[in-house]
Amino acid sequence: VSSLPFLPRARRRRPLTPWRDHLRDGLWFAPLIGLASGWALATFMLALDRWIPSYLEDHDRPWLREGYEWFLDVASGAKEAIGTMSSAMLTFIGVVFSITLVALQMASQFTPRVVRVYVRSRVTKTTFAVFLMTFLYALRVQKEFGGSDSDPPALAASLAMGLVVTSLVVFVVYVHSTIRLMRVTYVIGYVTREALNVLAAQAYAPPVPALPDEPVALIPYRGSPGVLRDVDVTRLVFLARRHDVVIVLIPRVGDYLTHGMPLAEIHGTPNRRGAPAAAKVWPCLSIGVERTMHQDLTFGLRQLVDIASKALSPGINDPTTAVQALDRIHALLTLMSGIALGDRAHFDRHDVLRVIEPVAVWSDVVELSLTEIRLYGAGSPQVTRRLSAVLGDLLEITPLARCPELVRQQLLLRQAVERTYPDTAGRTFALEPDRQGIG
Repeated sequence: VSSLPFLPRARRRRPLTPWRDHLRDGLWFAPLIGLASGWALATFMLALDRWIPSYLEDHDRPWLREGYEWFLDVASGAKEAIGTMSSAMLTFIGVVFSITLVALQMASQFTPRVVRVYVRSRVTKTTFAVFLMTFLYALRVQKEFGGSDSDPPALAASLAMGLVVTSLVVFVVYVHSTIRLMRVTYVIGYVTREALNVLAAQAYAPPVPALPDEPVALIPYRGSPGVLRDVDVTRLVFLARRHDVVIVLIPRVGDYLTHGMPLAEIHGTPNRRGAPAAAKVWPCLSIGVERTMHQDLTFGLRQLVDIASKALSPGINDPTTAVQALDRIHALLTLMSGIALGDRAHFDRHDVLRVIEPVAVWSDVVELSLTEIRLYGAGSPQVTRRLSAVLGDLLEITPLARCPELVRQQLLLRQAVERTYPDTAGRTFALEPDRQGIG
């Protein structure tokens, strides 16, 4: 691990609860917070506008009176401006919603798996929240101007002007962020950073000791079908320690679970409590409709391969995007070649083995990363030359025990190129290692 200086520092991740993930994948929470904030802020500012005149009548505060009179001058002609503001903010909200829909449509052209990058964008959620807050705030303040002979709400009106300026700044940031999200290079880089964070936790995993005994119990899955998205390892270790057993999970994160399939094996001799019941193991797992990057080591590679495969489809025919995805795949494979892959062992505070979690091995990672791109890109010399460079570089740095899989991939690449190019010159050109594809 010390030879991998670019690997991020491993961080302990909180369990992926359904409520937490629902908030991250939803666009409703931040706008509701914005509406509530707008109403509360308007209520506070209007109350402050009613309190300050009475306070000035009872106290001689020249500096406060001069400042409040300045705000009154600002608010004297603000009634029409605030009315225009409320209608304009509603129009802005429609524009932001339209731009968001266009961005989501653009994301689906890369691969449907990266739509979550747009949905989880903090800039998009903040923009909706600020615009809705300004809209409701302006409506509430505008009501206070209607037909009253008293002074206008000076502070509330002045703050309304400030919120409009803030909304315009947020809108500029939103447009910049959305345009950046529409660039495939940014999306590829974002997915790569997420994969590196997951990889950092796997890099420091201890080796798995042997289990000589046979399982004493088999726990089936008895829930609704779904994807295993997250394992609450801390809770599972506590459960295994409480029963003095070793829990060996059978599916790995990212697998699709169906009712009745084997979920976990129980090893060891349980104490007087017996083997843990299935109803206690199930709550330690998070099941959802799609994979996430929380603990899934190979999901980042899956997304990069999907982007490359989509770019190599006949309808799009964009081998340069496939090469850009291969650049990131090359970086991830380089890091993975130097760390221990396979099952992860989890110990309790007394260094006793309690949980074994299955993780993809080196051969699985290489197959996932290169097979589909090789099959779909065999007719593009830009892709085959980049693949040759990837395999050549990996063979230089990968431990000898892992090289046979890379040699096999080289052979498969050569065979695919030979089937595509009948002439020797074409084959030689297509197999020439080139880190830029064709420059």
